[in-house]
Amino acid sequence: VQLVESGGGLVQAGGSLRLSCVVSGLTFDNDYGIGWFRQAPGKKREGVSCIGNSGGHRNYTHSVKGRFTISSDNAKSAVYLQIHSLEPEDTAVYYCGAGESSATYYHCLSAAGYKYWGQGTQVTVSS
Repeated sequence: VQLVESGGGLVQAGGSLRLSCVVSGLTFDNDYGIGWFRQAPGKKREGVSCIGNSGGHRNYTHSVKGRFTISSDNAKSAVYLQIHSLEPEDTAVYYCGAGESSATYYHCLSAAGYKYWGQGTQVTVSS
């Protein structure tokens, strides 16, 4: 199983980015949930958003609601995170993870349920 993130970069506060996570090696269907997490220097990995049940189930951490939108394209085995109104506090390495729906559905913002991880993509927001 492989997850590959892309789309990070250096942006000014107020800007936008779209992160992509392409998944290979597992069946991209109702059996798996995909989550986006981030980790800033010196901080714990934080669940940002998650999607499951082929897009029917989505969740966001409070601090990103209204600014982040998660979506999926099953045909491309990809999950996207559209980010608007970026803030310096959003600076972190962003990771996507995949886990069986039985492990991720009810607590999809917790990293504990995710078995597979990508290498991450850096997002840096300048003030």
